[in-house]
Amino acid sequence: MFKKFVTITLGVALGLSACSSPSSGQEADVRLKLPLGYIPNVQFAPMYVAIEKGFFDHQGLEVTLEHNVRETDAAALLGANELQFAVISGEQVLLARAQGLPLVYVAAWYQKYPVSVVAKTSQGIAAPVDLKGKRIGLPGLYGANYIGLEALLASANLSDADVSLDSIGFTQVEALATDQEEAIVGYAANEPIQLRARGYEVTELRVADFVQLASNGLVTNEKTLAENPALVQRMTAAFLDGLKYTIEHPDEAYEISKKYVENLGEADEATQKQVLAVSISFWQAERLGYSQPAAWENMQEVLLKMGLLSTPQPLDKAFTNQFIP
Repeated sequence: MFKKFVTITLGVALGLSACSSPSSGQEADVRLKLPLGYIPNVQFAPMYVAIEKGFFDHQGLEVTLEHNVRETDAAALLGANELQFAVISGEQVLLARAQGLPLVYVAAWYQKYPVSVVAKTSQGIAAPVDLKGKRIGLPGLYGANYIGLEALLASANLSDADVSLDSIGFTQVEALATDQEEAIVGYAANEPIQLRARGYEVTELRVADFVQLASNGLVTNEKTLAENPALVQRMTAAFLDGLKYTIEHPDEAYEISKKYVENLGEADEATQKQVLAVSISFWQAERLGYSQPAAWENMQEVLLKMGLLSTPQPLDKAFTNQFIP
């Protein structure tokens, strides 16, 4: 997920009016823009469901989804209080806070980091240690793919010096299919599914099977949190209602997504439903939305080792579970 980005300019988010007690079908008293990375995709089904099933409406919210927004752009607008909410990854929250942007992560969408290293079965890569000496293709030395790979290598006491990294853009599927790379880094709900659908036998090392990291979730800022906690509670509740309904009703969520994802109705349904099923496996938890402190500690440790953070950030200010039921 969250891979191809198109830089766009967002205007100042619409101002918030006073919050009233929400009730089903009431006229929205708050209108919000919610930036999402990547193009419309079935992986965003919980957002589409929250709109179509009236979960935002029930909370008195009118939410407009903004696709193709870079996380860094959304973080900047959120930090300047020109947005009240965005979907942003855990590492970006820590990196933004290091730059003085007061972001606060309020609900975990992904309980598991969704990045995988994929290789043809013939390569014999069954564990992270088997990556030693391999040529690995990834979009570039940035973003979730790179961070996930670094965490996976570290789990086997390996570093970049032990492998050969190739920046290949978003061509991972073709690069592996044509043996340009011995392994590639991608998203578990994307590249390995595409490769298997094309008939390739592949093995997959999921980062989440070896290390717990903070991933994508609902993020606000300190000003909104301090001045309007009721709004944060309402937004979080609707967000989690959409997530819960999608997990429990995947077929209906898939049908709803057709309204938002161009050509989904004409796509290979079996493959796209597999994309949603794998995505759901990364969202599920006994307590939806809950952030595991260990995931944040691990993420910070990875960023410090990579040199992306120069000093540790106070994690108690970076995320909160106070709005999770």
